[in-house]
Amino acid sequence: MSAPSILTTVVGSYPVPAWLAAFPTATALRDAILVVLKTQELTGLDVIADGELSRFDVNHPETNGMIDYFIRPMSGIHTALSREELAKFRAAQGMKFRTQPAGVVRGEIGEGNLNLPAAWQSVKGLTTRPLKFTLTSPYMLAKTLVNEFYPDTRELTMALAEALRRQVADIDAAVVQVDEANLPGHPEDAGWAHEPINHVLKGVRGQKGLHLCFGNYGGQSIQKGYWSNLLPFLNRLDVDHLVLEFARRGYDELDAFRDLRPGIALGLGVIDIKDNEVESPDLIATRIAHAVKVLGAERIKWVHPDCGFWMLSRSVADRKMAVLVAGRDRFLGK
Repeated sequence: MSAPSILTTVVGSYPVPAWLAAFPTATALRDAILVVLKTQELTGLDVIADGELSRFDVNHPETNGMIDYFIRPMSGIHTALSREELAKFRAAQGMKFRTQPAGVVRGEIGEGNLNLPAAWQSVKGLTTRPLKFTLTSPYMLAKTLVNEFYPDTRELTMALAEALRRQVADIDAAVVQVDEANLPGHPEDAGWAHEPINHVLKGVRGQKGLHLCFGNYGGQSIQKGYWSNLLPFLNRLDVDHLVLEFARRGYDELDAFRDLRPGIALGLGVIDIKDNEVESPDLIATRIAHAVKVLGAERIKWVHPDCGFWMLSRSVADRKMAVLVAGRDRFLGK
């Protein structure tokens, strides 16, 4: 059977099952990942993910999996900060929703004990479906750190990118997706932010994806901005497809993507993850049809939620995944 012309996928995260939080053993974690994978299989999603549960740490909030999971094991970064360093971070712009930095950089950054390939190996044998592996962008990671070693943020970000590139080179996922939720609100760095992201993507063996959104913290958008401000940045990316937030923001900005470089496929956010109301298949199909009308069928190759599901209840997330597939199928006339 040939693949559909438009593929369905998730962005990454899934609500942590309550029983895993209550009994966080290695066996329970494996069982939870199996549940997440099987749930996605049953909905009919084309490319699935582990819900980012391989990052699970009962000692930290779920969001720390996006930052601290990557930062803490790296060499050159210390997590015990002085009062002066804390004040320096809080005075900086760009991460106002986070009052505590992930760490302070006091030496050359290296991989340290970070082992993303091991996390990948623990998941890849649990399903026969194509899998996506996600990791946080070096730019977003850099914005959570106090830099006391590198000359500027740009060099710090490239050091993080090199550590991540080495890691993803040993991951043979169907799709490797870099997640960036800070840059959309800070286009002033877009002139160079493609460099570290492209450096990470050099190590990717499979499809290269980049997820961009305006933040999802407590069900709220964190950043403000416009996709048009990022078009020069997007056109410099060495990426196969983008995974973008649209459902919450609306689709008025689609026109801007007429200027997107040929060869970059667009992933369309058609599920609002900041709303508990479950969309109808008809609404999903209508959103896809509108995007195809504006940009052409050759551009729209993926549909997905706006962002990860971690803020929703499992029952809502499961139903939203099901209607995502049903809506795509309705659009395709299946």
